[in-house]
Amino acid sequence: MIHPTALIAPGAELGSRVRIGAFCTVGPKVTLGDGVELLSHVVVDGRTRIGPDTKIYPFTTIGLAPQDLKYKGEDTETVIGSACTIRENCTIHRGTVTGSGVTRIGNGCLLMAVVHVAHDCDLGNNVIVANNVVMGGHVAIADRAFIGGSAAIHQFVRIGTGAMVGGMSGIEGDVIPFGSVIGNRARLAGLNIVGLKRAGLDKPGLHRIRLAFNTLFRDDSIVFANRIERVRSLAEADPYVAAMLRFVTTPSKRGLIRTMTHHFSDDAEG
Repeated sequence: MIHPTALIAPGAELGSRVRIGAFCTVGPKVTLGDGVELLSHVVVDGRTRIGPDTKIYPFTTIGLAPQDLKYKGEDTETVIGSACTIRENCTIHRGTVTGSGVTRIGNGCLLMAVVHVAHDCDLGNNVIVANNVVMGGHVAIADRAFIGGSAAIHQFVRIGTGAMVGGMSGIEGDVIPFGSVIGNRARLAGLNIVGLKRAGLDKPGLHRIRLAFNTLFRDDSIVFANRIERVRSLAEADPYVAAMLRFVTTPSKRGLIRTMTHHFSDDAEG
């Protein structure tokens, strides 16, 4: 179903059950999967693929040129997965040749109103991004992470699986998997215990990841490299600890966000 005021360029590929509302614009290199819905006043351009059953709300733009002065019109890409919800006034820009060439959003993601996803960002599956969040280029957000409202994320930052970013936080460094950060500039406040429980982690598992977290980030008696070695035995028996250890030992352009200098409770329950 295509509204008569919508503009669909020749070359655009539309799946079955696609619904395109009033005053939408779809460019010639766009592919819309089965069941995609553009409510109204949505612009999709560039080499863009949107997966099945994704719903996009008014005044959103997808696949337009990045806000990067080095970009010279190269044929880069935007890919959005299936069953995503993208609310009003979101902006999602295509990749660049100096990055991965692709801006990517996984399956089942929720982007609330006025979210900006910059060039070459890579969001995993089931990521939730609250209102007014802005991302610099090349940001990587892993599966099931939650980004609180009005957070600002510096370019090249990595946010690990199941991490939680508090509202209005300024994120200048990498956020460990299952970590919870808050503040301007953000500091590591604890573990995202609610998220871990929702993921099905049992009490022994919670104990192991708490022990690993405290060893890595709360034990100032030894240097960080030695703390990593202490955690390796836990990582061998626990996939959550292994994911955290793998993240902190991966080379990074931004470095890790560390714990607060003043006291916080061990775990973040929000």
